[in-house]
Amino acid sequence: MISKADKTRQHIIERSATLFNTKGYAATSMSDILEATGMAKGGVYGHFNSKDDIAIAAFEYGYNMLMMAIRVRTAPATAAKEKLYAILAFYKNYSIDPVIPGGCILLNTAIDADDNIPFLKEKAKAALTEMLGALQRIIQSGIDNGEFKEGLKAKKEAELFFALIEGGIMMAKLKDEPAMLNRMLDHLKQNIAHW
Repeated sequence: MISKADKTRQHIIERSATLFNTKGYAATSMSDILEATGMAKGGVYGHFNSKDDIAIAAFEYGYNMLMMAIRVRTAPATAAKEKLYAILAFYKNYSIDPVIPGGCILLNTAIDADDNIPFLKEKAKAALTEMLGALQRIIQSGIDNGEFKEGLKAKKEAELFFALIEGGIMMAKLKDEPAMLNRMLDHLKQNIAHW
């Protein structure tokens, strides 16, 4: 059974994840967090030492939600190609229908933290490494079982695959044109068919 303290902590994290993902770290104030959670300062500080601690927990929560949603989509697939197609299907319309409001939490945090928030940059970098590693393993399994060509470079293809998705999300959000991302996903699907 979840304790009241754990429920309160989770409430703070969930509300803060949306704030940080939509406003960014610098633009999110403690006042914003207090307003979003409906809590007093002492209540929030009873669970977290600082805004930094909340930001870390919020990123971890958002990233875990993203990974869980992808795992649910890919779980029924047995073949590597099917898993990659399931990932592409997951990201369809993602620029307007993300797991956490505001867009891709990994993309937003990476951009937000790049040069000035090292502790968040490290979290985003670790998440990117995990994401690329998972994609590389899927592609390598497809090479190993004969689904994909022998000479295919799993690491390179994983990087290109994810870069096109993240770039597509960024451009679709910036231009308010979800179809832009979806065209890139279709392009990736065509590429995979020729692997």
